[in-house]
Amino acid sequence: MTNSKLKLMAFMLSFSVATFVSSDQAFGQQKANSGADLSIEYEKYELDNGLNIVLHQDKSDPIVSVAIQYGVGSNREKKGRTGFAHLFEHMLFQESENVAQDQFFKKIQDAGGTLNGGTWQDGTVYYEVVPKNALEMVMWLESDRMGYLINTVTEAAFANQQEVVQNEKRQRVDNNPYGHTGWVIDKNLYPDGHPYSWQVIGELEDLQNATVADVKEFYDKFYGPNNATLVIAGDFEKSEAKKLVEKYFGEINKRQEVAPLEIQTVSLSKTKRLYHEDNFAKAPQLNMVWPVAEQYSKDAYALDFLGEILSDGKKAPLYKVLVEQKELASQPRAYNNPSQIAGKFQISVTANADVDLDNVEAGIKEAFALFEKEGVTDRDIERIKAGQETDFYNGISSVLGKSFQLAQYDVFTGNPGYIEKDIQNIRAVTKEDVMRVYNTYIKNKPFILTSFVPKGQLDLIAENSEKAEVVEEEITENVKTEVAEATQEIQKTASKFDRSVQPKMGDTPKLNIPTSWKEKLGNQLEVYGLEQKELPLVNFSIVIEGGHLLDDLSKNGVANLMSDILMEGTANKTPAELEEEIDMLGANIYMYTGNESIVLRGNTLKRNFDKTMALVEEILLQPRWDEKEFARIKTSTINGIKRNEANPNVIANQVYNKVLYGEDHPFAYPTSGTVESVESIKIQDLKDYYNNYFSPSVSRMHIVGDVSKAEALKAANGLAEKWEAKEVTIPEFSVSNNRDKASLYFVDVPNAKQSVINIGYIALPRTSEDFFPVDVMNYKLGGSFSGNVNLILREEKGYTYGARSGFSGSKIPGTFTASSSVRTNTTGESVGIFKDEIAKYKEGISPEDLEFTKNALIKSNALRFETQGSLLGMLQEMSAYDLDPKYIEKEEKIIGAMTLEQHKKLAQKYLDESKMAYLVVGDAATQLDQFRDMGFDEVKVLDKQGNEVTLPINLETEEVKD
Repeated sequence: MTNSKLKLMAFMLSFSVATFVSSDQAFGQQKANSGADLSIEYEKYELDNGLNIVLHQDKSDPIVSVAIQYGVGSNREKKGRTGFAHLFEHMLFQESENVAQDQFFKKIQDAGGTLNGGTWQDGTVYYEVVPKNALEMVMWLESDRMGYLINTVTEAAFANQQEVVQNEKRQRVDNNPYGHTGWVIDKNLYPDGHPYSWQVIGELEDLQNATVADVKEFYDKFYGPNNATLVIAGDFEKSEAKKLVEKYFGEINKRQEVAPLEIQTVSLSKTKRLYHEDNFAKAPQLNMVWPVAEQYSKDAYALDFLGEILSDGKKAPLYKVLVEQKELASQPRAYNNPSQIAGKFQISVTANADVDLDNVEAGIKEAFALFEKEGVTDRDIERIKAGQETDFYNGISSVLGKSFQLAQYDVFTGNPGYIEKDIQNIRAVTKEDVMRVYNTYIKNKPFILTSFVPKGQLDLIAENSEKAEVVEEEITENVKTEVAEATQEIQKTASKFDRSVQPKMGDTPKLNIPTSWKEKLGNQLEVYGLEQKELPLVNFSIVIEGGHLLDDLSKNGVANLMSDILMEGTANKTPAELEEEIDMLGANIYMYTGNESIVLRGNTLKRNFDKTMALVEEILLQPRWDEKEFARIKTSTINGIKRNEANPNVIANQVYNKVLYGEDHPFAYPTSGTVESVESIKIQDLKDYYNNYFSPSVSRMHIVGDVSKAEALKAANGLAEKWEAKEVTIPEFSVSNNRDKASLYFVDVPNAKQSVINIGYIALPRTSEDFFPVDVMNYKLGGSFSGNVNLILREEKGYTYGARSGFSGSKIPGTFTASSSVRTNTTGESVGIFKDEIAKYKEGISPEDLEFTKNALIKSNALRFETQGSLLGMLQEMSAYDLDPKYIEKEEKIIGAMTLEQHKKLAQKYLDESKMAYLVVGDAATQLDQFRDMGFDEVKVLDKQGNEVTLPINLETEEVKD
């Protein structure tokens, strides 16, 4: 991931948008290299009320994306009233004058679409992706919350979303290792009152003190049409779209004028050094941050390059010094983070366990000296630009990605076609520019330094550091805020037509499954392919069966190290040489280990497909077995395991799997292994795994993109000729659901601000004929935002940021799991709600709920084949379970034919709350005792490895002794 992309991925604070993978800068870099026309065609015009409209036609798929970006982020807030932009993002999903409570999500899902929103420092975006027949409904919904919302903001609705946002903060910040880092940095980097001196999520005190009057004032100023850009992208007719825009948005009144923000770059008069004892950290982390130039400035482009040159790859100075020479860390990062009115350049190093951060700081200074000595080469500049072309195409592979990019350019530059200027700016970056910005902003300049260390390890902080005044929330009893519901009827805003009537939708686009092909090569390697010519890209994967299942449990983690070591050079290329060859092609190739397979995945430009596949062949068939890299990988893996020991979510998943699968099953243990098992692994163990289990006879290859069947098979020819088959037997392990009681298991994480809840048991494999039907059955329980458990725990109670349930499974029986992270002082009630809702669900659902389930699942198939990534996933599922190429048609028939009685029987067969494991990871001192009186058949306390332990008698003063 490029440094510029890190910035844009980070802004989606309330929701991670997978398709938002390219940055503004990235759009230019690819164009500069390829020589191809990579621009996005559009038409822009403005309504009388100031709303900017951007239209982009793309008839590749029968879907349409609508994105509205407002020129308001946390940078428009005031000190003492922080978090409003993000809080208001939540409020706009509640209801409006003509759309009832919690109906935004439900109506879009009922149409087969998806929606969400995001807030960052400089903006707020809302989006929907729907089958093309639902465009008018989206116009109705979006216009209603733009112009017809504020009268519905009641005290009760506002109080609920205050709780939801506070829970989001607890989940993302307070209950996570290093979660307070951004707060410490920004509070000290920017002057008091600067728009970037607070976090997007806001201060907890401000969130708690906010009033409805505050919210209405904020809405009136920043959420008018004259402060927004509406982008429609996809399969639509422009003339019809313009009529809809005028009908639904044209009569919305212009609101207060929003003055453009002035550039407010900052400087430091001296270095500030701060530390924090982190309740969840298991390894020390050091950050160094410098104030730099704002987004779209000339220097911002060069600073992007500087970040990659300093830390990206094995030739990078930070890697050479901190990883290779001093063995202080495994993955140092340097990146530029330019925003609308100011920027910051950051180096972030999560050190190995017990490393003194003074040594890390000294190592960074040595890396700077090395950088100054070696300088920047033309090849460095070329390498960075090469990857950007692929990144660009990935970023616009969906209509949503195109919508985002057009909106970003329009809001921040006033020109959706700013891509041409962006390209020129990137093309102009030289190696001299990179050295110039290093000397201007970084070399010998004051900075902010933070040392985050595990509790009790203050000896690891960088010297001369002062304590950062991090505000930790105090755990108290749950005191419910009683807010009276408004009794008066909501006042309707006048309109030229009856907005209370939902627009009718035409026929849903018919299912059109792309044609795929399959071949079995002479060495038994199965190859699946699908040609898609929309973009000059190819995505591919090779799945090698076995993975974690083939691990010797006494040396758990061999498979994981195996997939890591294969990417560290080949017999003919050093690790650095292999990395550089991949980069120069603008390709991405990576490997990972799952429970049942090792997967190699990648994507590349069509013109480089053959060369990329030649590298894949070399990686798979000519391992280097680099001892030095093996030692580094082991150290990195062990440190990752140690860091996870304090992450409540990781703890919950690992303990949950151990409870359900038992000590003798590989699924009871993480694929990464344990500290002890990884330490015992030798490189010969990896060679033995490779020699015994890597075989085309248990492998499948998948190729999707701008490549014909003949071209794909030609590229796979080397693997067919050189990869010899061998007999491999995948071991089988006994799995059964023999639970006969409701057991409450508690893992103590002292002072946790949230409790992680996992509830369930072993259910059924993906290969069962019941698997897809039970997945359908679960949808209204917890399979979506509109699931019962989420509507109660989040929307009604405000106890969580989200609650879900679902079935997992493969060839091996998977689990039914209901899960959430809830505010600590609501833990017992939340577990009870889960238990009650699962029991109630077995009584059956309403005809309306069944119809909603059918609509949501069947109509959403229109969105299923848009991107190469989604098509690759379809091929992988087909090959894994030997499914018919038209299996999705069969799934539609199952959904359509399901009756209320069938739904009820499936629920009664596969949901039994009286035999489930109820796992809670949270603060035992305040939350454990209540469960002894809640009717569970047994209550057990487990350590973080899933072993039963005895708690100290006085939990108020002692921690659990593992």
